[in-house]
Amino acid sequence: MLRYLHAISFRSFATTSGIFCLGFAAESYFHRSKRESLLYLNKHPVATDGKMAIQNQVKTPFQTLFAVPMTCDSCVKSVSDALYSLDGITKVEANLKDQLVVVEGTAAPSAIVSAIESTGRDAILRGSGASNSAAVCILETYHRNEKGGEALVPASAPDAATEGSGVSDREVRGLARMVQVSPTTTLVDLTIRGVTPGTYSASIREYGDLKFGATSTGPVWAGGSGTTQPRGILGTVQVGKDGRGAVFLDHPFQVWEVIGHAMVVSSQQDGITEAKLKNDENTVVGVIARSAGMWDNDKTVCSCTGKTLWEERKDEVKKGMI
Repeated sequence: MLRYLHAISFRSFATTSGIFCLGFAAESYFHRSKRESLLYLNKHPVATDGKMAIQNQVKTPFQTLFAVPMTCDSCVKSVSDALYSLDGITKVEANLKDQLVVVEGTAAPSAIVSAIESTGRDAILRGSGASNSAAVCILETYHRNEKGGEALVPASAPDAATEGSGVSDREVRGLARMVQVSPTTTLVDLTIRGVTPGTYSASIREYGDLKFGATSTGPVWAGGSGTTQPRGILGTVQVGKDGRGAVFLDHPFQVWEVIGHAMVVSSQQDGITEAKLKNDENTVVGVIARSAGMWDNDKTVCSCTGKTLWEERKDEVKKGMI
């Protein structure tokens, strides 16, 4: 079943132990690299008071496509002016007839959405980058349901709404969007909210098994042999007093390498590089799934529910989707 998050189509992942064993990392490797990993996390800059930290050093422009309700040329001008006020925006093309806006530049997609929303309009991300170069991850809490078993499934799974699924015990607290901009580099746009203020570490894990939430995702993703630093360590984000945090960073991996792996954002310091994560109210986890590239998603009605993309958008916002 296809589901939509901000009209980004992706396959749902209802994972159990053993489905996504996407690599093997020796225990000695992680003990050896634990100190270097923590130093790496501590050296990265963070955002404060809920503002986005820009850790992206790669300035390769990429395109994003948004659905935006516009009724006249004044609407087009209002949206365009708001977008050009952002750092890194090089081109904005608005199609009044199709209610679409193409944005080119180096600004984070979440920042673009916020700029459009500042004009009093909603915005739905329809696609980013080239085909097969984008991904998305919905981040949820798992601390209220650690019983495991088939009942524990991601909120995006087709059977998440069924009785006994345990989905009501979880809350969506964040979203990560990824777009690959070169053969070696992927940009990560991460936003979280509704968590306790403080410093949070973001990492890609070795497995995509959410049977026991963060606990069953394994150690940090090694990313292949011959590396002295686990490639799954993304960096840190500072959550402000309002419970919100955001970071825009680049990382040396290709999107296809991380599809099916879990992402974890947590305030835990111990066990972040090893398979020792615990489920608590300040730890969110999800499985990375493919999302649409530019012009890959032209559907305006969801085939699953029969709802329009704007109706789907309202439903997702109610669930806590950002």
